[in-house]
Amino acid sequence: MSEKAIAKAEEIVKSKTAEVNMGVGVALSLIDHEGYPTTSTLSISKADGIRQITFGVSLDSNKAKRAKANSHASVCIFDDDYAGGAYYNITLVGDIEVVTDAQMKKDTWYEGLEAHFSEGADDPNYCVLKFTTKRYNLWVDMEEDGTTGSF
Repeated sequence: MSEKAIAKAEEIVKSKTAEVNMGVGVALSLIDHEGYPTTSTLSISKADGIRQITFGVSLDSNKAKRAKANSHASVCIFDDDYAGGAYYNITLVGDIEVVTDAQMKKDTWYEGLEAHFSEGADDPNYCVLKFTTKRYNLWVDMEEDGTTGSF
């Protein structure tokens, strides 16, 4: 396991959070009711390195319904701008849960969600998807081979 690669991946993930870079979408894959993976893009609310990532969504959304039905999920954060030197691919595999705890909702709230939830973090339809990484595949530096590992 390359600590340098993990540190770089954590820096990249932090740069994609709503508090730093509002509106940047990352890919979240969940399993649908027929057992197929479905992928959506959405903004990261907060991140604890690559170990835990949260997203703000509607409780009645397909994302929340899928997460409740099957906790297996994957997050992919990538950029293929070779010319700009920003090439990376961070693939995280783990479990996701739907959280409706009032404090967690407040902690993960960010400007921009008010367009979807009129009552702010207290909106009963607002929930948090909390993703916890079990394993990862990191390609964050063109000069190094990819790094895989698990927690």
